[in-house]
Amino acid sequence: MKSIAALQAVVTATPFDGEPSDAELDAIDREMPAILADVVLLDAQIMTIDRTPTELDERRIRRARRRVLAARRELANRSAVVSLSGGAA
Repeated sequence: MKSIAALQAVVTATPFDGEPSDAELDAIDREMPAILADVVLLDAQIMTIDRTPTELDERRIRRARRRVLAARRELANRSAVVSLSGGAA
């Protein structure tokens, strides 16, 4: 039976500093337009939670949905180009 002290060096060998890596930050930057579009859509939907949406509200939600779709399409296309070119985009 091994004690936990024998495994402690393996568990604590690489300290976690709690900060995202450069690769993770780059991924967030690439996805930021889609994230912001999602936030705009949520804001438009939240505004109409407790009332019947007006024509202006419906237009705002439709516009936000189109923006989300466009941002996701752009992200998917960019990812496809990067994967096809071998990551050198």
